[in-house]
Amino acid sequence: MSSSLPAFRSFDEGFIFESTGPCIFTHSFSNNQLAALLNSKLTPEFLRLVAPTLDFQSGHVGTLPVIPVAENSQVLELNAATCIAKTRDDWDAYERSWDFQALPILAASSDVTPTLESMYAAWTSRNRDTVADVKRLEEENNRLLIDAYGLSVEMGPDVPIEQITLTVNPAYRYDVRLTEDERWTRFRQDTMRELVSYAVGCMLGRYSLDTPGLILASQGGTLAEYLARVPAPTFVPDEDNVMPILAEEWFPDDIVGRFREFLKASLGEQHLQENLRFLEDSLGKDIRTFFVRDFYKDHVQRYKKRPIYWMFSSPKGSFNALIYMHRYRPDTVSVVLNKYLREFQAKLTARLATLSATEVSEAASTKEKTAARKEADQIRKMLTELSDYEHDVLYPLAAQQITIDLDDGVKANYPKFGAALKKIPGLTADE
Repeated sequence: MSSSLPAFRSFDEGFIFESTGPCIFTHSFSNNQLAALLNSKLTPEFLRLVAPTLDFQSGHVGTLPVIPVAENSQVLELNAATCIAKTRDDWDAYERSWDFQALPILAASSDVTPTLESMYAAWTSRNRDTVADVKRLEEENNRLLIDAYGLSVEMGPDVPIEQITLTVNPAYRYDVRLTEDERWTRFRQDTMRELVSYAVGCMLGRYSLDTPGLILASQGGTLAEYLARVPAPTFVPDEDNVMPILAEEWFPDDIVGRFREFLKASLGEQHLQENLRFLEDSLGKDIRTFFVRDFYKDHVQRYKKRPIYWMFSSPKGSFNALIYMHRYRPDTVSVVLNKYLREFQAKLTARLATLSATEVSEAASTKEKTAARKEADQIRKMLTELSDYEHDVLYPLAAQQITIDLDDGVKANYPKFGAALKKIPGLTADE
């Protein structure tokens, strides 16, 4: 079902299919040759004749004329195989792939001491080459097939850049109404968001800078298990699987502080400020603002409303703490409550006492007293919010020692924590 061009993908053994995603089994031709034909410019034209609506049925595809291209069969075979390999590499470059190994941009530059900007430049240069290669191969396949079918008068082999369906191709990935500069601006922003996402994965033990692929991906994974897999890590993940995301740096494992450590570990300390500046310019905001306001929304969208990192969040967002669901344990809520929420309340109370002293101090200026009074009022509101969150939500939840089963999935497990976690609209069936 499509209002766009029909698309056909090759997949390996072990996959299943059904009526809305049918499959072709071929005996007379190789899969690669058939893939070359089905994804050529010929197939959309043929299907328009037999399926003029938006619905492509297996019967329609079954009527397509298949002419052997004996003379150039090896070229078609190799071209299609190369396109499939490059498309697979493109898919595997992103976290959503089962076979994701590491973030490619971190290995894109050959400089001895690369900066994030030079890595991004090398990454985009490689992407341009990949897109150009796939475009060239698809156009060569089109030319060979058009000639074989005797349709060179009716159509040409050219493929618009927007139809090269690679995620690293901004012309395909973004709205066609955007200018090329606007597309590349979006691509740069999204690439930095992907870097932040990968960094959080390293902070929580899902990934490692030293070992490719998933590290902690089983239920209840611990730091000890991580160190068994990665004995001398360049970057050590969070020990208790709880990272606070607050408007200021109140804790040693504050997520912004941890992100700075990640940049040092992955890119070196020499260019830390330069790298952070490039990242923030790309995001369009400072990194703390991104974490507090945008990160979780981005994560939920990235994982299609099935987040693997969960955000404990008070009603107005004064307190936020991130955990990795695969490392969740029945005492995790108690850790959030006792080690972070209550400690945060204690720190705020101490800060409030300091501000109250400033308000009545004869040595303080009128400006200092006004600023202290304004901040004190804000903290009092925060403490009220956090007290209610503790009493009504987090404390009763911690007492339950809830267990989860990863096999049940996010949709079944996330709602068990109710108002303790940041609400995800549309997650449950009744929404």
